Amino acid sequence: MKIRYSPEAVTDLQRVVDFVEKKNPYAARRIAIDIQEGVERLKRFPEIGLSVMSSPDPSLIRDLFIKDYTIRYLITEEVIYILRIWHDKENERNL
Repeated sequence: MKIRYSPEAVTDLQRVVDFVEKKNPYAARRIAIDIQEGVERLKRFPEIGLSVMSSPDPSLIRDLFIKDYTIRYLITEEVIYILRIWHDKENERNL
C-alpha cells in the first residue's frame, strides 16, 4: 500500500507546523513526526480511522485522529490518499 498526499494536505501540514513553530520549534517537529508516523501506520492498517459518514462512500473516506489533529484520507486498492490535515480547534469547513 502506498501513501500519497494531496497538494491541500501538504499545505495543511506546513500550515500546522509553521503555526506551532513560532512558539515552540521542538513541539512543531514532534507534531510533524507524530502525524507522519500515524500516516505510515495506515499502510498496515488502512481501516484504522473512523468512517466519515457524511462522505459519498464512508467505507473509503476515513478520519485518523492523532493527538489534536485529524487526518482525512481516501482508501483505494493500491494507494491511500491523504486528503486534508487540521487541528481540532480549526473548523474543517473553513479549510
